[in-house]
Amino acid sequence: MGSYAVKEMFLTLQGEGMQVGRRAVFLRFAGCNLWSGREEDRATAICRFCDTDFVGLDGDNGGRYDAGALADKVLALWGPLPNPLVVMTGGEPLLQVDVALIDALRERGIETAVETNGTQPAPEGIDWICVSPKAGSEVVQRKGQELKLVWPQPGIDPVQLESWDFEHFLLQPMDGPDLCAAREAAIAYILEHPRWRLSTQTHKVVGIR
Repeated sequence: MGSYAVKEMFLTLQGEGMQVGRRAVFLRFAGCNLWSGREEDRATAICRFCDTDFVGLDGDNGGRYDAGALADKVLALWGPLPNPLVVMTGGEPLLQVDVALIDALRERGIETAVETNGTQPAPEGIDWICVSPKAGSEVVQRKGQELKLVWPQPGIDPVQLESWDFEHFLLQPMDGPDLCAAREAAIAYILEHPRWRLSTQTHKVVGIR
């Protein structure tokens, strides 16, 4: 790919999943294949509950980058400390992430993680793959480190996902006006299905991005 469309990049802590609390550079790509990002399209989108602004290139450090420049920017945001980690997210990052970018990141010693809806195959070389499937979509990436299912989500039976090749299976209560009920539903499900564990959006609790 000649250039990558980036909504924003910033240093923070991972707020969700099995790597919660880790220092990370978040690299948010613009665009998604399950929702345009426009509110007027939400009701007819495949994914209707997204809480992220991924439209345009106008966020912190947003813009168009080639692979080398993007990897250099990630490293600059991380700073002089060891063991840099980048979390590639979106939107849907795998619409853009390719081997050239992964190679550029790894050449600079950057550990790579991706948060994807699973509708696009992941290129080789990513260290940590988190798939968050959405009802009504065709998931082709059924292998990785972490499967994180937003819950409750009509149209998806978690039991049917347990045959997928993941190390960790997580339920994450759906944010919104019914968050308390969603949390109770997730806890109740996990108490009956111990292969799953609870993921909470701790970045919202502690007030970080």
